[in-house]
Amino acid sequence: MNLEQLRGFVEVARLGHFTRAAEHLHLAQPSLSRQIASLEHELGAELFHRARGHISLTAAGEALLPLARRMLADADSVRREMAELAGLRRGRVRLGATPTLCISLVAEALSAFHGAHPGIELHLTEGGSRSLIDELAEGALDLALITASDERPVAGASLTRTPLLTEELVVISSAARPPVAATPAIDLERLARLPQIVFHESYDLRATTEAAFRAAGLTPSVVLEGAEMDAVLRFVERGLGVAVVPAMVLLDRPGLRSLRLTEPRLSRTVSLAHRSDVTPPRAAEAMRRVIVATADALAAGSALIQAAPVPDRARRAQVSESAKKSRSAASSSGASSAAK
Repeated sequence: MNLEQLRGFVEVARLGHFTRAAEHLHLAQPSLSRQIASLEHELGAELFHRARGHISLTAAGEALLPLARRMLADADSVRREMAELAGLRRGRVRLGATPTLCISLVAEALSAFHGAHPGIELHLTEGGSRSLIDELAEGALDLALITASDERPVAGASLTRTPLLTEELVVISSAARPPVAATPAIDLERLARLPQIVFHESYDLRATTEAAFRAAGLTPSVVLEGAEMDAVLRFVERGLGVAVVPAMVLLDRPGLRSLRLTEPRLSRTVSLAHRSDVTPPRAAEAMRRVIVATADALAAGSALIQAAPVPDRARRAQVSESAKKSRSAASSSGASSAAK
């Protein structure tokens, strides 16, 4: 039994005539007759009383008619839903991002995406770069915005990492109560003497700044540890101390003042990752394009943010996990980069 047989059956029942039903379905009358005969054979029952000039339903035909109409309606519904999905009117995107990106790049990208595709269901997972990579490999995410220079092999998965931008880490303070006189930059030695608000140890951003202090033989003056990014920013706005944060965090934060950090200058690279061994859903591909465009716009509007080189985008920075395994022993990471 197939949909064409059911459609022919319903049309004959509606019109009470094989020839007119065949014309309406753009079929030859013998073809329609064979469809109905085949359907009756499969069901083991006659569906029509056939008399010269008159066709009527048998008891079996009466029982089948509402079921056939329902099945055809369900099939049409499936076609509509698939067409809507293809046109990005329905669907789902599962995006993972680090906390610092959730309040900057992600917020901008999701706003733009939802405005263009309001019917797409969005799921956002917040976490560290390493945990997001694991979730991506397990199939729990479609896309992940990561900041760690984490080259660990992921068992059973090949990931594509596309560099989007590189942003400086800056020193922020309260705009109303700055701890130092107006100056465009500050070095690490001077920063170490200022009261600092640091992130929880789970933030790779904290590990990056602590590594820089250790390398310079300095010990920072820590007055408070914030569990979340928003808490750290609020403490800084109220003048409790300064903090080292990614440049994008300053978006729409008039209560904060920033200083460029020199000697050394710290930065991090933000990348968009997805599985290269799985075809991404159309909705996820649309989200990817929006994220790339948003990253480019942010880079164009700030001297502290630089877009990734175009050649990197062209080759999509695909790095197979097997290749990463082979060079992991020879690679050493001395770069100053942060995640989360």
